[in-house]
Amino acid sequence: MRRNNVVVTGNPDGPAVVLAHGFGCDQNMWRLTVPALAADHRVVLFDYVGSGRSDLSAFDEQRYSTLDGYAEDVVEVCAALDLTDAVFVGHSVSAMIGVLAAQKDPKRFGALVMVAPSPCYVDDGDYQGGFSVQDVDELLSSLESNYLGWSAAMAPVIMGTPDRPELNQELTNSFCATDPAMARVFARTTFLSDSRADLATVRVPTLILESAQDVISPRQVGAYVHAAVEGSTLVTLDATGHCPHLSAPEATNKAIVGFLADLR
Repeated sequence: MRRNNVVVTGNPDGPAVVLAHGFGCDQNMWRLTVPALAADHRVVLFDYVGSGRSDLSAFDEQRYSTLDGYAEDVVEVCAALDLTDAVFVGHSVSAMIGVLAAQKDPKRFGALVMVAPSPCYVDDGDYQGGFSVQDVDELLSSLESNYLGWSAAMAPVIMGTPDRPELNQELTNSFCATDPAMARVFARTTFLSDSRADLATVRVPTLILESAQDVISPRQVGAYVHAAVEGSTLVTLDATGHCPHLSAPEATNKAIVGFLADLR
């Protein structure tokens, strides 16, 4: 469990909720969500290998060059805790990691919550992911040549809250605390992945949360995911930016808690 710095909190007798962070982040990004869940749920937090306080010696560039490697992390955490029918809450790229994990070991997952998801960040024909091929190439080139500079420049864009500089600084600090070499691998895996075909495999209740304004996962992406996941629910939060669990925690928590209540 040290490998992924697993932390279990909340109600030990409640249904399990697994909170999964996005690129450049760690489990601390869920600190405003945990209190809303802890009374009624067993809350599982973890860091992907290469992030947060995970065991950095366990990092394997080949394994983590695809989202499958991160999905294996999720399955291993759930298996170690003997979870069944857990609700997986994935932020950003973790939404798709959750889809892949549910494919690998369906009994572990009873529902999915996708927070600002994107199955593909690159525009492709009629599909509008938000970035051109050139955009992604430039983003990755900048990240790989000057990770700390990229972090300072991109964090405010991703957070989307110019009136709340403390959030911009928090995300910058989170990025900068991530090992640059490992962050480069995760970034390339994140922004070059294409999980659109995997959405059709989802067979569990699914909540999709999107911000009203998000340059990383714009609303056309949320609409695409909603259309691709049969029976899913799409909620547009009164929030800006790619991290609504930090910028609009009350609205985000209300949507998640309401979804969990409906599962009972």
